[in-house]
This record gives sequence, structure tokens and C-alpha cells, in this order.
Amino acid sequence: MSLYQRIACLSTESVETLYALGAEEFIAGISGFTVRPARARDEKPKISGFSSSKLERILAVKPDLALGFCNLQADICRDLAQAGVEVHLFNQRSITGILHMVTVLAALVQREDAGRQLVAELQAQIDAARTRAAQWTRRPIIYFEEWNEPLMSGIGWAAEAIELAGGTDAFPELSVHQSARQRIIADPAEVVRRAPDIIIGSWCGKKFQPDSLKARDGWDAIPALRNDMVFEIKSPDILSPGPSVITEGLQQIGAMVARWHAMQMP
Repeated sequence: MSLYQRIACLSTESVETLYALGAEEFIAGISGFTVRPARARDEKPKISGFSSSKLERILAVKPDLALGFCNLQADICRDLAQAGVEVHLFNQRSITGILHMVTVLAALVQREDAGRQLVAELQAQIDAARTRAAQWTRRPIIYFEEWNEPLMSGIGWAAEAIELAGGTDAFPELSVHQSARQRIIADPAEVVRRAPDIIIGSWCGKKFQPDSLKARDGWDAIPALRNDMVFEIKSPDILSPGPSVITEGLQQIGAMVARWHAMQMP
């Protein structure tokens, strides 16, 4: 039996993972941004945003454990700890880190066997993507746009998914940074200079507008725009560092790379 009976999930990936472990009965409340699984929104009370949360709303579900993610939730986790709630603040920043998060969370709810099975399933998908990518001798350059005002390149695990799927991240020097501010592309012309073959838009919190890229100065010269290789990955599929990065984001990028290779055939 789990030591924790009422878990407050302050970010979406912990909700997704607990459901995948078959441990959803321990969830007392969820992030309002939760979309996976869809039924969680009907079954569980929404108790927080992400960087904006009210202590009283979280405490109202009487949690005996709160699960948070990264420095942006450090303040609310501190306040919960001061209120007597046990807190675990995850900080996974890579695909390996996502697998580790699954393992730790499984241990916290004493679902270790389910955790090992889930990690094995995710690892199998990673290995399959890597094997598929190995058949290709060329790797398309992929620009991942996480935000448009200002331009912001993708976070580390998104760049890692690009590499696993057989692509080359257009801005590897930026994806190593955790802070969004450090991934800003000051000069949009730099994207033109790097000539990405594929562009992926995943604007955190709003719908990607691919047609807006054509209006950017000089961007009509980019191979991705010339060849209609501009795609959207929904934010929940790639920007929340949980299993969906592998089950959804990685798979979608793999399909884009395969389509690009099909276009190269004479």
C-alpha cells in the first residue's frame, strides 16, 4: 500500500505518469493544464496553474504529498512545505531524466513493477526510433520553435528527440540551456542562415500559426518553407517532460523525418 494517499500534482507529467502506472486513485488534484489522459480532467479537481498557483486551493484537497517540477514551482513548493505538506520537486531535463522520473514516481507510490514495465515500453520506443534513424545517411536540419515573440528555440529534451528521430537540431548551442530566456534567438535572420529542412512549431500555451512564418523577412528562402515542411506538435505532446515526449513527440518527429526522406527520392 502506498504511503501517500492524496497526491497533489502541480504539473501535467506527474498526472500522466501516475495514470500510466495505474495509480490514479492516489491523485487528489491536478494541474489545470492537464490533457493526458483526457479523463483526468473529468475525474480530478483542478487545483493549480503552473507558475501561478494559490496555496489555499491546493491545501483544500488535503494532500499528503505534492509533486512539482523545476525552479518555476519552487516558491509554491516552499509554501506547501511550510504548511506541513511533504513535497517532491522533480527537475528532469532529458529523455533519460524522464525515465528516471517514472522510476522514482513508481517507487513513491509503491508501483515498482508497473514502473519497470512502463520504462521498458518507453525504452523500446526510443530504441525503435534510433534504429529507424540509422537507416538514413542524411540528417535534415530541424528548427524547433517554442515561442514566436521573441523567437525561442526548443528545450533540451525536444532537441534530443530530434536527434533520436534522425534529425539535426538547428540550434544545439541554445537547447543546452534550461532557461527559456537563454534560448531566445535575437536575430530571426539567423534561422534563415541555418537553412532548416524542417520547421516544428510548438508554441507553449497557444496555437502555432504556420502561415505567419511566411511573412517574416527573408524566411521564404528557407528550405522548410519552400518545400512545405512546416509542422506543429501540440505543446502537451512535447513540452511536458513526461512519457508523452516519447510516445507522442518523438513519434511525430520521426514521421516528419521519414516524409522528408521520401521527398528526397528521385
